Amino acid sequence: MEHQLPPLNALRAFEATARHLSVKNAADELCVTPGAVSQLVKTLELHLGVQLFRRVNRGIFLTDAGQAYLPPVRNAFRQISDATQKLAVPAESGLLTVSTTPFFASAWLVPRLKSFQEAHPDIDLQVQAGNTLADFARDGVDVAIRHGTGQYPGLASQLVLTVEMVPVASPELAAELGKPARPADLLRWPRVNDAQRKGWRLWFAAQGVADSGPARGPSFDDAGLLLGAVQAGQGVGLLPAALVADDVAAGRLVRLFKAAWIDGFAYYLVYPQASHDRPKLAAFRAWIGEAMRGGGGQTAARKASASPPSHFQSAKTPTRLQLVQRQPR
Repeated sequence: MEHQLPPLNALRAFEATARHLSVKNAADELCVTPGAVSQLVKTLELHLGVQLFRRVNRGIFLTDAGQAYLPPVRNAFRQISDATQKLAVPAESGLLTVSTTPFFASAWLVPRLKSFQEAHPDIDLQVQAGNTLADFARDGVDVAIRHGTGQYPGLASQLVLTVEMVPVASPELAAELGKPARPADLLRWPRVNDAQRKGWRLWFAAQGVADSGPARGPSFDDAGLLLGAVQAGQGVGLLPAALVADDVAAGRLVRLFKAAWIDGFAYYLVYPQASHDRPKLAAFRAWIGEAMRGGGGQTAARKASASPPSHFQSAKTPTRLQLVQRQPR
């Protein structure tokens, strides 16, 4: 049956052209001319007896046949790549590319990478930080750490962190406003908000407090920027307990209450199902699970002090909170 297989170069040209929907970009990737790519695609179409692309004006689009043919071709290339890597690269060595969000990377992953490198010196870790979802076939990513529901069709997912949102403030703001006695006291604190301005209302509701007023204060669509605003003393913010545990332990932030609101989204380790047994990925999965259990995850967050007394003002002079309370609404 081997004589019925199409030329490998023609399949590569088809896959690259289908991914880019551009002959020129496919040619740049394959280091050949656009004419060569067009000829290879034409050779494949003649071999199959079907048209794979429709050419409309200056653009190209997959036909129904092309759309049906693309997934198995991609899967075949992935299987070839996996088989080659298993043979060519020793176990637990080589490059491992991890995609995650900038906030998770800076707040949790990067400070702990030294322990991974010490345990696996032959694995070269490459971290790609971004808020867009990685395409495992296109971006060369081995594993991703995603904030979501864990439902990713065609991919394996492993829960690594349940997100407990807790109120934190800078030590300076905490000292200025004084220790809040109960969650309702934070209604009068300046607040930093998420982009949807829903987090605080959900946290107050979880504590049995009605928050009927408008969501005042700045809002941010990136948790790293929100953290920066909190550290700058612009207000109290809701952030994942596990991802600010290091800042709380170091005194850079103060956790005002142990009370948390459980976010419906969590952090998951996500990867192609076919990659489950690859040694590098197995090593990373084992390491991140142990790091979370050993103090880098929720355990550390829960041990962090909820309200260190040294940060709070005890003098009888009016605090900023008391002054705000006296102002007419």
